[in-house]
Amino acid sequence: MRHLGLPFLIIAVAGGLPPAPAAAQDRAAGTDGSAWTMPRMPDGQPDLQGFWTTQTFTPLQRPEHLAGRAFHSEEEWAALQAQLTAEGVDPLAGNVINIEDPDEREARLYQTNRDPSYVHYDNEIWLRTPVPKGLSTRRTSLITDPPNGRIPAPAPAPEAEARAAARAEARRARDPFHGHETRPLSERCIVWPHNGPPMLPPAYNDIHQILQTPDHVVIFTELNNSLPRIIPLDGRPALPDAIQLIPGDSRGRWEGDTLVVESGNFTDKTRFQGSTATLRVTERFTRVDAETIRYEFTADDPATWARPWSAEIPMVATEGPMYEYACHEGNHDLRHILEIARNLERREAGTER
Repeated sequence: MRHLGLPFLIIAVAGGLPPAPAAAQDRAAGTDGSAWTMPRMPDGQPDLQGFWTTQTFTPLQRPEHLAGRAFHSEEEWAALQAQLTAEGVDPLAGNVINIEDPDEREARLYQTNRDPSYVHYDNEIWLRTPVPKGLSTRRTSLITDPPNGRIPAPAPAPEAEARAAARAEARRARDPFHGHETRPLSERCIVWPHNGPPMLPPAYNDIHQILQTPDHVVIFTELNNSLPRIIPLDGRPALPDAIQLIPGDSRGRWEGDTLVVESGNFTDKTRFQGSTATLRVTERFTRVDAETIRYEFTADDPATWARPWSAEIPMVATEGPMYEYACHEGNHDLRHILEIARNLERREAGTER
């Protein structure tokens, strides 16, 4: 894991502000207080190219103990930043922000406090970045709508309830070690849940590289089992409904200085937060200063949720290069996992060789 830079003081400001008009964005203040001019491609569109990080302890959904509070106070935010970015903190302690008690949260942040039977490499050494992972902004959740910062309730339709019950029963009934088809998609090197669309911050190796031409935008995520996202901007029609893809089918366009990407044609295997093939995702990329792209998305699936919902995640400039994740190359984990399962079955049956 190479080191990344994350100027979280910058994104704390950028993430908590409403969008500025396009004309104002061209002359926004730079990070050092000087005037900043929107970088543009030869065709006049904003230049989004570069390496961007989304690392954050900010949770997708608002913790229950913060119900009704969209933002931390300045004092709370400063205390949390100090606690989360302290030396020795485990960057993989992702759900620690859900713990209300400061002392309990403090204990959970350090790998040395785990059960001695836990065997793993030292996350603080391997995954800590020069500017450590903190909170993205003073927001208490990445979800901005609904106002409660939570994923909406399930769709109030009998078929949605029946589908959820059938999925739960299938999970209970099947042997998770029966074969490769019952193992998670990420373990099979097919896709990670965070790859999107929509994109969510991964646990580590969270760099996104953006490349751009007048006709296409390419987004390549470092912790990635899939191909880079190649998003056409040339107005071509979406794929026919009969063609469905796990990452969906994306089409982009410019609305002023904001890149808008709409995606559909998902499969039932995508299951973003329990979604179905009728999922629709709208993403918005807006460069707000030299260091920050404001990334927003709205997820809509009437078969899954009672209403659409939206989130906002700052993407902050960082240094490259990215390193190849290479899940497939030399990956014997799946074979070994299933071999162990068969050995255990033989032992239980008394036929161990």
